[in-house]
Amino acid sequence: MELTFLGTSCMVPTKERNAQAIFLSYKNEGILIDCGEGTQRQMNIAGIKRTSITKILITHWHGDHVSGLIGLIQTLGNVENPPTIHLYGPKGTKEHTGHLMKCCKFDARANIKVHELNPKDIHTFYEDNDFMLQCASLRHSVPCLGYSFVEKDQRKINMAKAEKLGLKSGPLIGKLQDGQEVVFKGETIKPNQVSYTVKGKKVTFILDTVFCTNTIKQAENSDVLVIETCYASDLEEKAEQYKHMTTKQAAFIATKANAKEMICTHFSQRYKITKPLEDDAKTYFPNSRCAFDFMKVKV
Repeated sequence: MELTFLGTSCMVPTKERNAQAIFLSYKNEGILIDCGEGTQRQMNIAGIKRTSITKILITHWHGDHVSGLIGLIQTLGNVENPPTIHLYGPKGTKEHTGHLMKCCKFDARANIKVHELNPKDIHTFYEDNDFMLQCASLRHSVPCLGYSFVEKDQRKINMAKAEKLGLKSGPLIGKLQDGQEVVFKGETIKPNQVSYTVKGKKVTFILDTVFCTNTIKQAENSDVLVIETCYASDLEEKAEQYKHMTTKQAAFIATKANAKEMICTHFSQRYKITKPLEDDAKTYFPNSRCAFDFMKVKV
């Protein structure tokens, strides 16, 4: 699993920071979290193929989080076999997407399947054999969601132990890896005899919100918590006014949620460099760092 930060600015882009977007790659999945203005170009620079996108998760419909969508959709349709893209977002997403598709003229060949989410609590809205996607409602000036990517625990075969029992690669090993008992030469072999469990990773994205209970619930036991720190801790009043958070508030969430690492993003343009924000965050949560455009993080 790898994260690429394509934009780390707040509403106004700067020379160093583009509008908000993050790309998560996992096996055959490419998940784009928000799509601010200029996201396509950022993907080009980062070496990420736009056709690798399988899902788009929209946190909310403020322009700095979605203004790159229409160009991206047009580009995704400009290939021989246009892909099917699943787009998820908060209440109002179907209406907003409909308006977006009518705002300019082009042949909309990409198949965009829109899913509107309105969770009452932590809600799993997608699941397959490898991972789950979860969301929760946050508190911003418009409907807003936090998202978590939750990798499922994986069973790994200890081939040395398996070979001692006479087992080699094949269907029986596959069944054991799926957690099933098998019979080999008249003996029942249980999965735990030849395998071990690797705990899955959890990555949480909390953007554009004031502190609320769901921020802690969403971030609980995250290996990586990506969270907005629009302001340093001395501007809590301004953060409350504009429905954002400070480094201190984000660190409180990370601590209470038992997160392993906190990565700060979505910085106000008032900060020419992010070192003061990073230093501030480390005061309250030592395993913190500030993201920067094109930063890659292996999870």
